[in-house]
Amino acid sequence: DVKRDQGFTREAMVAFQEVVTRFPNTVYARDAALKITLCMDHLAGKEMHVGRFYQTQKKYLAAINRYQAVVTEYPRTAQAQEALYRITESYLALGVKDEAQRSAAILGHNYPDSDWYTQAYALLTGEKLAPV
Repeated sequence: DVKRDQGFTREAMVAFQEVVTRFPNTVYARDAALKITLCMDHLAGKEMHVGRFYQTQKKYLAAINRYQAVVTEYPRTAQAQEALYRITESYLALGVKDEAQRSAAILGHNYPDSDWYTQAYALLTGEKLAPV
């Protein structure tokens, strides 16, 4: 559950990485690699959960920091798209339009067919802006 402490998830990830390192060409390594991906998804989910909380509390900079962590530390997870959208949303709430445009442009470049990009584009056009 991403609402709980993710300490055990981090420990599991280290253990799975050890299996991949020590036994690289085995079924166990392939299984461990899949579980590492799952762990990363959980860790990204935790960051998103905390970021959403900050955003609802109107603590936009704290939220942006959490979302940025998802984008930089867990870029291959499913949460990266939403994180970029939430960054756009938070920057607009702060009135920092150029950064909002930039994050939406990154979202559009990396995930052009994403529903999150469609929503970000609509958010920007509602403000009479467009991704740069």
